[in-house]
Amino acid sequence: SVMPQFEARHPLARIEVVRRHLPYVTDPATRRSMIRRLADNHASLGYIWQVRGDAGLARGNYLASLRLAPSAVALGGYLKNTVCVLKGREAFLSQHIGGLDNAAAIGFLEETVAHLLAILDVQPDLIAHDLHPDFASTHLALEMAEKLGIPALGVGHHHAHVAAICADHGVNERLIGLAIDGVGLGPDGGLWGGELLSVDGARCDRLSRLRRLRLPGGDRAAREPWRMAVAALHGAGLDGRVPGWLKTHYPERDAGPLLAMLAQGLRCPPTSSLGRWFDAVAGLLGLRAESRYEGQAAMELEGLAVAHGPESALPGGYAIRDNELDFSPLLPILLECADPGHGAALFHATVAAGLAEWSIDAVDREKETKIAVGGGCAMNAVLMSALRRHLEARGITLLEARQAPPNDGGLALGQGWVARSMWQRDHPAVMQRV
Repeated sequence: SVMPQFEARHPLARIEVVRRHLPYVTDPATRRSMIRRLADNHASLGYIWQVRGDAGLARGNYLASLRLAPSAVALGGYLKNTVCVLKGREAFLSQHIGGLDNAAAIGFLEETVAHLLAILDVQPDLIAHDLHPDFASTHLALEMAEKLGIPALGVGHHHAHVAAICADHGVNERLIGLAIDGVGLGPDGGLWGGELLSVDGARCDRLSRLRRLRLPGGDRAAREPWRMAVAALHGAGLDGRVPGWLKTHYPERDAGPLLAMLAQGLRCPPTSSLGRWFDAVAGLLGLRAESRYEGQAAMELEGLAVAHGPESALPGGYAIRDNELDFSPLLPILLECADPGHGAALFHATVAAGLAEWSIDAVDREKETKIAVGGGCAMNAVLMSALRRHLEARGITLLEARQAPPNDGGLALGQGWVARSMWQRDHPAVMQRV
């Protein structure tokens, strides 16, 4: 049996997907599988919608050509993983699979891919995956591609974040993308996460980035906000303030080895990640030395900002130098901040103002009118609300996630969108006949 074509205006709880669409599935085994995997957790979401123009009809060269575009399956990234199947004018985003850091999750990924392709009656022509070579999703994509004899297309992590917003809005035109998240592998092999991009279908060019922070100890720094705080202070030339700050907030920690690593550049890869700035400030304000789960420090920082209430951006709290946005000028003020709530609110307001000015400069320079914002940091309601106000005040259209989440949960949708654009770019003769 084949699932019916329909359009959902809002993300559906998985149990609701089962309730509404089981009547169309007649095969008993498929029905049992749907019930088992789709109804096991009402908090997880599944998304199924038609890729349409803003007037509800297929519009523009890309959307009009979808009837000739190949079927594709995209396997997402590493954290908050989902799978997306593109068939005709529809995109089907799976339920939450989760982090691919254990055998059970990887097995569930394989099962979900097979399940979606079966119930949608899709034989994929393309497979899309993240650029990171060590992700289980990348390994599975390459294995499937070899087995099926079809292309496997690597898509840049942040290109996919912006493309997911484009797909969500049915936009197929060049625009500015602001990709803000924890980390993702860039096409240059670097650790990206705070990028201004020019995105036009299969093409993605980086216009500028956030000033990079060092990660003392590599991935460990992302789990220990105090390390990111030390790295931020070192990068701002404030090494001399570290001992006093550490004695106040983390007296059991020793920053000596970290400062030595940073000074020598040993095991301290650089990243342009905005998420690591959130970690650094959470550590600086004494919220926690270590995070028990991904994003904990950033979410607690947002919670403090909400509880405190809005603040105005700090004048001179950021700088744009050599086309890079730098939040280091804010650090001396936060060092003196006795109220973590005030510091959290001040940080959010200043980051929003800095991102807005930086983005507006790019819009003016590139002569664009739209900005698509994606990535895990776009989950932050305080940040996005302030950024929206700044951009709308300048008459700039801000495109945000609507049906698919802006974090890695929506990454597969963007990967599939880009993979199809790559196919269209490489098959101009077919496109001319549309």
